[in-house]
Amino acid sequence: MKAFSNRYNVIVVLFFICAATLVIQAARIQVFSQEYRNSASKYTIDKQTQYPSRGLIYDRNGEVLVYNIPTYDLQATYNKVSKDMDTSLFCELLELKKDTFESLLEKNWKSNRYSKSVPFTFLSKISSNTFAKFQEHLYLFPGFSPVLRYVRSYPHQNAAHLLGYLGEVDQKQIDENKDYSLGDYIGVSGLEKTYEKALKGVKGSNLVLKDVHGRDVGSFNEGKLDSMAHSGIDLKTSIDLELQAFGEKLMQNKKGSIVAIEPKSGEILSIISAPSYDPNILSLNQNRNLAFSKLLNDSTLSRPFMDRSVMAKYPPGSIFKPIFSLIALQEGVTYANRPISCDGEYTVNKKRGFSQGCHAHPRPYNISVALEHSCNSYYYQIMREFIEQFGYSQPGKGMDLLKSYLTRFGLGTSLGVDSHLENKGFVPDSKYFDRLYNYVRSGWRSTYVLSLGIGQGELQLTTLQMANLAAILANKGYFYTPHLLQDYSEIFATDNPYQVKQFVGIDSIHFDPVIKGMERVIKTGTAQIANIPGIDVCGKTGTSQNPHGKDHSVFFAFAPKEDPKIAIAVYVENAGFGGVVAAPIASLMIEKYINKTLSPSGEWKKELMLNTNLINTAQ
Repeated sequence: MKAFSNRYNVIVVLFFICAATLVIQAARIQVFSQEYRNSASKYTIDKQTQYPSRGLIYDRNGEVLVYNIPTYDLQATYNKVSKDMDTSLFCELLELKKDTFESLLEKNWKSNRYSKSVPFTFLSKISSNTFAKFQEHLYLFPGFSPVLRYVRSYPHQNAAHLLGYLGEVDQKQIDENKDYSLGDYIGVSGLEKTYEKALKGVKGSNLVLKDVHGRDVGSFNEGKLDSMAHSGIDLKTSIDLELQAFGEKLMQNKKGSIVAIEPKSGEILSIISAPSYDPNILSLNQNRNLAFSKLLNDSTLSRPFMDRSVMAKYPPGSIFKPIFSLIALQEGVTYANRPISCDGEYTVNKKRGFSQGCHAHPRPYNISVALEHSCNSYYYQIMREFIEQFGYSQPGKGMDLLKSYLTRFGLGTSLGVDSHLENKGFVPDSKYFDRLYNYVRSGWRSTYVLSLGIGQGELQLTTLQMANLAAILANKGYFYTPHLLQDYSEIFATDNPYQVKQFVGIDSIHFDPVIKGMERVIKTGTAQIANIPGIDVCGKTGTSQNPHGKDHSVFFAFAPKEDPKIAIAVYVENAGFGGVVAAPIASLMIEKYINKTLSPSGEWKKELMLNTNLINTAQ
């Protein structure tokens, strides 16, 4: 037992001797060795963010609408910038003035936006040629590090509102989403904003060893802690670039919008807001601020930044008549072959009642003829009967029933298009009129709202909603939510909401007389200028009253009559009668899309529209 105890003591002593030897050796090397201290301070580790390329955007035929151009940003960490650096050489290499250098380096360090120990973007969008010269001397400027980024470029000068643009993130966006940091770019409008999450990709990072001169000497730990950047998802839109460009050309020198939809899918073929601008001028380049200011202060007061296709809301005028016809037929308020007399004026009470005129036209002996000649008296009468169907003193019930139908048609509510700017438009209900006419002791009556029957009064729609109404007529009772992408396979993990068929609650039998009337509008009625050789077009003109100036020109249509391929709405501000400007533009778009070329009559209409300048017409 004693021998075992002696051996144990020896082992313990040897253990402590070895441990002490190791501690002394480590101290000698790490504390007392100048050579080790020099080696330890020889390198620093720099974490470099790798930015992904943003997803590309294509049209339905594979044409590139948006792509990326590599560029460089120069980041600075204030605490690491040498006070003895050669500022003159730095400015010469980057083509900067010295006062510009100082203003870029000095920030508001007392604010929460900047920290002296955190890198910030000192200079952005440095060209490849300039950066190549600078990179050779980068080691002379500690505290500065390059970052490869990508800026958007546009091979075509079209679809600015649709595509949108990028901007630098602000502090609120950084606080709300940790994926972003100072100097990052984010979608501000259009598809860039709507599909930001898919387009932006995922950042990566590299840990790089730098020597005392700031030069890269290799990856830290053989790159085992690095992460790769992943590019954003490419988007294939439903837009037909050729049709889009053609429509934008037709809308030059005009204010308004065009929306064209493929009825069977809800895919938007073209969505145009005029005036527009070249999307390249809002790319992230050095002249961006100047371009922004010029567009915001546009001297024509045309508000080119406004997307009129989804934001502006207008009285639809007489294009509302086919929709109201379907609702009245469904409710049994009228019937297809009903004649209603029109002597050029509709009067309820000559002394104190409702009295409105109507243009000269043949007697509307059925609903198809009423649509053909756009008879106002016909629809005043039907509206009166619809509102009064629950009794003369209970117009609110009729009004609310009408609104319930219109909601199914996507009016007065968001359709759900993939645009963050979509306006709901406006459809009044009984409560609205109760508030509006609360000064009337006996309440309001049907005669107060008869103008709704011809698409005037308080009713307001967007051009997108008008085009969707044309799609509903083309489909004889249903629609798919209009949308801007053709391929959603990488966007939705589950069911695609844009593939859900939505019915409006109108029996198919009621569509025939209405569509027949819309066909007569083109062949013998108010829009004969929209006739296209070889294509049966069904449409309706509208003239939207404008209390501030010349009336607005409106037209919607679908074609061909059998197996429709396109539904379209055109709204041109201050252009007068619907058959003068909106109808020929719509017919040109239809012919271009279906035939890919124009007939001689189409060429004549094209030249007429190209030479029509309305941009200076009074609001």
